[in-house]
Amino acid sequence: MSARPWMAIAWPAFLFAAVLEMVVFAAVDPGDLHGLSGEPLGWTRQAVYTVSFFVFWAVTAAASALSVALVNRRSEG
Repeated sequence: MSARPWMAIAWPAFLFAAVLEMVVFAAVDPGDLHGLSGEPLGWTRQAVYTVSFFVFWAVTAAASALSVALVNRRSEG
């Protein structure tokens, strides 16, 4: 696959991840997050923002890639 389809996936996913980050952390304080054991996470705010942004970006990129794959598959068959 050439660079153009990859950018068509990555750039909108990046923008949506940025918006999602703003929406989520307008309502959630990173200092109040707890792990699965119920203990405080113990990460800095910057670490929470960074990790969550990359998780949001990966999830939205996966959704975009799935859409591109489905469109390409339909146009081939």
